[in-house]
Amino acid sequence: MRNKLLSFWNNHPQCHKDVGRVLRFGVTGSLSTGLHYCAYLLALLAFNATISYTIGYGVGLVFNYFMTTHFTFKEQASKKNAAGFLASHVINYLLEIGLLNLLMYFEIGKQLAGIMTLVMIVPINFLLLRFVFVKLK
Repeated sequence: MRNKLLSFWNNHPQCHKDVGRVLRFGVTGSLSTGLHYCAYLLALLAFNATISYTIGYGVGLVFNYFMTTHFTFKEQASKKNAAGFLASHVINYLLEIGLLNLLMYFEIGKQLAGIMTLVMIVPINFLLLRFVFVKLK
């Protein structure tokens, strides 16, 4: 098994960059989510949950853009990748809401449906962002 993995790795050098990107994507996503949640909690001191969540999402989104650009994909910020990033997050958000509601329609509890949605959406979000920062360069 080890030899097959090594053979695959050696025969597919295009995958080498993506392994690092996936790891950096995980770090960026974790930090952005933490910042989003902290901003949400702080905003709750002055606003209702919907406004607070939106504030948190906005703070996390701005941080996420700069981390994704400079750290995850090692690119320069531009109007083109900013527009692509924003578009990918609109698509991602709509997919999340749709999947969450679909899972709840099938009577999966809210808490489990939320976790399942996040797990299923992360690879889709990575692929969308990879398209924006690698393919649209």
